[in-house]
Amino acid sequence: MSLLPADIDAAPIPQPPSSPGNPASVITCASYDRAGKRHDLTLDEISDVLAADDGSFVWVGLYQPPREVLLKLQEEFGLHDLAIEDASKAHQRPKLEAYGQSMFLAMHTVQVIDEKIRYGETQAFLGQRYLITVRHGASLSYTPARLRIEREPELLAMGPTYCLYTVLDFIVDNYLPIIEGARNALFALERDIFSETYKGAVVRRLYDLKRELTLMRVAVGPLQDVLNHLVRTQSPLVPEEIRLYMRDVHDHALRVNDGIDTLREMLGTALSVNLSLVTLGQGETVKRLGAWAALLAAPTLMTSWYGMNFEHMPELHARFGYVGLMGAVAVVCTGLYALFKRARWL
Repeated sequence: MSLLPADIDAAPIPQPPSSPGNPASVITCASYDRAGKRHDLTLDEISDVLAADDGSFVWVGLYQPPREVLLKLQEEFGLHDLAIEDASKAHQRPKLEAYGQSMFLAMHTVQVIDEKIRYGETQAFLGQRYLITVRHGASLSYTPARLRIEREPELLAMGPTYCLYTVLDFIVDNYLPIIEGARNALFALERDIFSETYKGAVVRRLYDLKRELTLMRVAVGPLQDVLNHLVRTQSPLVPEEIRLYMRDVHDHALRVNDGIDTLREMLGTALSVNLSLVTLGQGETVKRLGAWAALLAAPTLMTSWYGMNFEHMPELHARFGYVGLMGAVAVVCTGLYALFKRARWL
């Protein structure tokens, strides 16, 4: 799997059909009664459901909604202006803010599309009787999570905060395959990492992996603070029994964060080891070249001495001068070869 990053504003991502009778950006709009039974709604009917104090709650799921849809939801639920402004824009830092009797959360999401990681963002509005999720960019649909708890009415009876837990758990669990993919990619590169031959593609690949994990660290790190606040908050929006579930998501986020940090350290070490091995290999090559250069320099020096065009050189008329010179060259070269061999330069 390629781990090349792509921005939140990537190409459109296929989404489930919109809720009947609502704008295309409304993926789901339904109320759940005390028995956990689902009732589909239009946006105009939301205020009527909330006006009936019958223990039901509303879950609205949006994907990249236009501003007029958000303003309609603000009218129906009485949402704060600042929260609506944040929800209409992506690129928010993961955060949790309280607005009177409601909470606003922002978190990052990831999705692998065409073997590339794309980043998205989800904002959530939580109230005593409602949950609104707003997705931007790359994000898997929360329909599977919603269908799972719809099959268990006793879970829906715990209210919208449990639905928020389901969404948060779904988001955090989707980080795990990305971490596993990075780990497998690192293990696949081990043979090339320990090669003494420099390969630019290996270093580039290691850098891409480390860069992608750094981006994920930016997304996951602040989410821990959000989850920790949900675990420790005394807000009536997060009952005690739900905090136990939030603690489980927080533990998963910690595990993801630890996995990212471990892989980043391994990738940094791998880069250092690869460059060190390449440097050592180059040093060995330089030593061999130096040894052979010395072996060639000795006979060159000796023969150049006797190649000078002087007439009165005493060795020129020696009977065995030529043979003696050959022997001297052989002795010197043999001695140098033995010396370099012992020093492991050859």
